[in-house]
Amino acid sequence: MRTAQVTARRAATADLPKITTAIPGPKSRAIFADEQSHIAPGRQRISLLAGVAFDHGAGATLTDADGNVYLDFFAGVAVASLGHGHPGLAGAIARQAARLMVGTFATKERAEAFRLLSEVAPAGLRRAHLYSGGAEAVEAALRLARSATRKHEVVAFWGGFHGKTAGVMGLIGDESKQGYGPLEGGRYSIPYADCYRCPFKLKHPECGMYCVEFGEKQVRNSSAGAVAAIVVEPMQGTAGNVIPPDDFMPAVREMARRFDALLIADEMITGFGRTGKWWGVEHSGVEPEIVTVGKGMGSGFPISGVLMGERLSQAEPFSKPSASSSSYGGNPLAAAALAETIKTIQTDHLVENSRRVGALMLERLLALQEKYEFLGDVRGRGLMIGLDLVRDRDSKQPLGRGVMETIFTEALKRGLLMMSYFPRVRINPPLVITERQAAAGVAILDEVFAYVRDHLNWREAD
Repeated sequence: MRTAQVTARRAATADLPKITTAIPGPKSRAIFADEQSHIAPGRQRISLLAGVAFDHGAGATLTDADGNVYLDFFAGVAVASLGHGHPGLAGAIARQAARLMVGTFATKERAEAFRLLSEVAPAGLRRAHLYSGGAEAVEAALRLARSATRKHEVVAFWGGFHGKTAGVMGLIGDESKQGYGPLEGGRYSIPYADCYRCPFKLKHPECGMYCVEFGEKQVRNSSAGAVAAIVVEPMQGTAGNVIPPDDFMPAVREMARRFDALLIADEMITGFGRTGKWWGVEHSGVEPEIVTVGKGMGSGFPISGVLMGERLSQAEPFSKPSASSSSYGGNPLAAAALAETIKTIQTDHLVENSRRVGALMLERLLALQEKYEFLGDVRGRGLMIGLDLVRDRDSKQPLGRGVMETIFTEALKRGLLMMSYFPRVRINPPLVITERQAAAGVAILDEVFAYVRDHLNWREAD
């Protein structure tokens, strides 16, 4: 019955934006105000700026409490890989919830989930542990690296994000980690290959990957000579969907070898088809020793994982009984969500859809770059696309906060939800988005950019 209701609601929901009230509408405002009277500060900026209360979703659309329909270019920060209200996922979770929800004992369903995960994992990484959140998985990966190498230091990158818990906060590559007191020692942050905003003012490929060369020197001059792991996003999400050049990951791979350190690829965002391949590392051919994954792997259900090879999985103390367990990690509900997500991505060819629809969006966004002087950079792989909005293309000074928040609200009023409130815009819709929906979303963005060009003093406004 529940699955039938979900299917009927999907069929009744428009697949393109339909706005019939002011945004936010009266019902949204009431729900938002009620929640705000009890919830603590610190929620996601996107929800606070929108002020919208959502009622349900279908595929790549969301419908609010007032009946307005929005295209979703957000996907819960790349979490809703199968979109919203997916009948197969809803059915799998409902059936499992009616039978068994908790525990780390073996079940037929969990065995299937681990088998499917091993089949799609990067080469050689056939063992896995499951957890409930991204930071938890990254912390587990670091414990594994320390167990295997008997070393303790970790190298990460400027712009990187690997979670907010104490064990990984020191790996955050920006100022957001400030104000919480002392960070764990043995953490080193080096430049990422963010070529549009190269800190050395160099050009690729003439730079010869100087950022990696500089980073290695920095670590050698700073560390105690005990680097256990280098943690890197194959493409950075939080920094603005930054796509490094193809030779960046191989250079990082070689740096890890010179340190005799393990390479951890953090694929929380880039994994499970987001970039037009199953894994972000596939674009470079690099084979990491450890991969962390989350977000889209459960298509909204809280689940994350650490993938490793057979030999590495035996490292102690990581491999001792209960040493790497998690109360919620890999529970029967999570296993059902994981298995259903993998099977649906495969049967519905969603990796291919990500590649095809992402290419269409990138082409149309590049055309917008020719129209709007403030669109400084367009980049992407699959359905992971980033834009830089600037006051001047030569100086690359970002557009002001007020202008960016106007872009966000003007897009929302037209039925497009996206992370466009910072000058580094992130576009990451559900993997099920259609070409028609993608084209409609870019058309809305075109309207918003035209509004900014014609009505705002975007060069000067803060």
